[in-house]
This record gives sequence, C-alpha cells and structure tokens, in this order.
Amino acid sequence: MVEQSTVETAVQECSQASDETIENVFNIIGAFDIPRYIYNSERKKFLPLSMTSFPVPNLFGTARDKAELFRERYSILQQRTHRHELFSPSPVVAHPDDSGSKFQLKTIETLLGNTTKVGEVIVLGMITQLKEGKFFLEDPTGVVQLDLSKAQFHSGLYTESSFVLAEGWYEDEVFHVNAFGFPPTEPSATTRAFYGNINLFGGPSSASVKASAKLKQLEDENEDAMFVFLSDVWLDQAEVLEKLHTMFSGYSPAPPTCFFFCGNFSSAPYGKNQIQSLKGSLKALADIICEYPSIHKSSRFVFVPGPEDPGPGSILPRPPLAENITEEFRQLVPFSVFTTNPCRVQYCTQEIIIFREDLVNKMCRNCVRFPSSNMDIPNHFVKTILSQGHLTPLPLYVSPVYWAYDYALRVYPVPDVLVVADKYDPFTITNTDCLCINPGSFPRSGFSFKVFYPSNKTVEDSKLQGV
Repeated sequence: MVEQSTVETAVQECSQASDETIENVFNIIGAFDIPRYIYNSERKKFLPLSMTSFPVPNLFGTARDKAELFRERYSILQQRTHRHELFSPSPVVAHPDDSGSKFQLKTIETLLGNTTKVGEVIVLGMITQLKEGKFFLEDPTGVVQLDLSKAQFHSGLYTESSFVLAEGWYEDEVFHVNAFGFPPTEPSATTRAFYGNINLFGGPSSASVKASAKLKQLEDENEDAMFVFLSDVWLDQAEVLEKLHTMFSGYSPAPPTCFFFCGNFSSAPYGKNQIQSLKGSLKALADIICEYPSIHKSSRFVFVPGPEDPGPGSILPRPPLAENITEEFRQLVPFSVFTTNPCRVQYCTQEIIIFREDLVNKMCRNCVRFPSSNMDIPNHFVKTILSQGHLTPLPLYVSPVYWAYDYALRVYPVPDVLVVADKYDPFTITNTDCLCINPGSFPRSGFSFKVFYPSNKTVEDSKLQGV
C-alpha cells in the first residue's frame, strides 16, 4: 500500500518540474550558502554534510576544522590525481614493457619506513616551512625534509601551503627533489562523469544544471545575454562616476543582463567617515542608474566587496556590505544584490565563480622559487589555481580563511568561468575548459573592463579611456 501523503508529494514534485527551469535561469549564490560536501575516500563519493559525522560549519572553528581544511584539500587532489591516466593502473597489461610507463604515488610514511636509499619516487604533499629556511613535504601520513638544490620546477607558482607532486629519491631522512609539478587538472565534464549529477556548485536546483537540456536551449537561444565585469569601482572619485555615466549611456539601447561591480568601492582605505561617504557614493551611483530607465528596468547589479571595504577584517569568505550601508541603494535600484566575496553565479547551465582579491602579487611574493620567464605570470597563476582546486593556495597567515568555510573557496569541479578581480593587468586565459578573466583595476588600467557573452562563451576587452 502507498500512503496518500506519499502520492501527493510525488504528484507535487512532478508538477513542479516545468517551473523549476524558469527559477534556475539566473542565481547568485553567496559563499555561506554553498552546499557542504565531504569527500569519502572509502566510498569514493562526495557525501552531503548530513550523511557524515562532521559538525555544521561555524565561524569560530575548532582545532579539528583547521586540520580537516588541509586534509580535505589533500584528499580531493589525491583522488583527482589517482584517476589521471598517468597514475591509474591499467587493468590489463597487453605487453610487459607497457607497465613501466605508469607512475605510482607513494605516501611519506612509506619513505620514512625505509633505512636504505629509495630511488625515483613520486609523492603528493604540501610544501611547508616548519623551520626557518628549511622546506618540508607534508601529507596525512607524515613529514619529510626536502633538499631543493637540484629541483626543477614545472610551470606554475609554487607557494608555501600548495600541494605538489614531488619526484626524486630518499636517503638519510631527506627527500632529494629532482622535479616539482602540480597535480594534473581535470575538466568538469570528466569530474561529473565520475560523480554523476550532484549539485556541488550551489543554487536552488536539486541536480547539477549541466544536465538540463531546457536550460542549455535557453542559454543558446538568448544570444543577447551579456555580463559586464568591473573591479575597483571607486565611487568616491568623480572621474569614475563620469566613466560609469558614459558606459551606461552606451549600453542603454541594449542593456546587459548583469553588471558585476567588485570593490574596493572607495579609493582611500579606512577612516571614521568611510561608511558615511560610501553611503553617499552608492546614492550617487543609484541616481546615475535611474537616469537610464532601460538599464534600471532590465539589468541586474551585483556588488562583491573588496579587501578594503568596511567589514570584519580580511578573513575569507567575506560577508556582503552591511545592510545599513546599502539600504537606500536597494530601494532605488531593486534589481541589485550585495553578495559575499567570493561568490558564485549560475546562469542556465554555466557556472561562474567571482573572487575579488589581489592574489597575483601575494602568490608571487610567497613562491618557494619564482618561475623562470618561459611563460607569463597570468598563465602560471591560472594553472596554479586550477591545479590546486582552491582560490587561495597560500599559508593561512598570508591569506586567512574561516577554517570551517574553506570549502567555499574550492574551485572543483572546474567552473565554466573564473573571474579573479585583481589589481594586476587585465588578462583572459583559457585552461582546462575554464575561462579565467581578470577585468583589472577600473581606474588604474585606463578604465578597462571585461564583457562576457554566455551564449558563445566569448570575452570582449573594453576600455573607456579617451571616450
């Protein structure tokens, strides 16, 4: 017998399906609303928090949270590396010579257990500096001292607290590294083929939006959709407001889907009058938007706070600007959202991560060895972020994170678009089927910004200098 309540629920769920598509076209997901999934190495699955013994995330993390933060980063990279063709053992070896082409990952524990020399091994671990000037490799099983004198570094920014594949030999309690490489990246299609349609990204959809044919059709049909990204929108500078005027007047005949404004929203850092002046600056911006009725009516506005905007210090993820600052703006411009840093945006089947942080400089300053100039810094940077599967692969004293919310900074599965708003020169780079964009600092780079067209996944460089 099937109870009436069960049948009613089933009928309701079936009748909701058509409406769900419309709801799922465009969603902005704050860092604290991202679903919490934990990788279970025994079941080789991501499990929702409710199916594990982990506590609900808390801003005041425990010691366990701090340990789990690195353990989880490790286990995600380990399972990804094991699945890569170079490391996965072939089920049938057709020819005895073929077996030698595969690599085997070892743990640090297996090295420490040896009293004799161990040649040619590859270890996945985290670079740490436990003693001044001495680097160590750490994984959940132990720690070993490194000798980097002969180490070759592959492309990327090798910072402390980043995870690496170290290849070399072990003798007398020291691991002599011949070469450092990053764990291989994995396109999101490969990740999803393995884990199915669970929604790791967030948003109202029960399954991953990638599986929705309806949303894909909507995305392809809506060729006019465009997102405009600006960073360092200094609203207290008359020249910036003037350029925004120019931009809105140019876009008013065909309003973009959404404007993404990243902080800092003031050109000068803290002061006792900052909140008051920011309120006034936002009011000035609202007045400009109201001058263009087509944009006011059709476009959305998303505000991502910067490192020097008013808020609780520089710990990530960062909450939105306080409601008392933004209240008046929200009344004047109802289609506006003040969100967290970082935040996620889901548009039809596309997943976008937006992060406002001056990361390139921080990572270059904390490199174990600065890269040789065979590739430009933006390419090294993008490769590092996607290989690490994390937005800030840095020591916690350089880039503090709320321990229990570290998962909100994950870049795994790889999104379609990653916007890292940095004061570094603007760039657009594609790596592992992910489009990485830096709009650059609006006032510092000749008022440049980036425009993204989701229907054909193209980016346009725009500039307002001399306009």
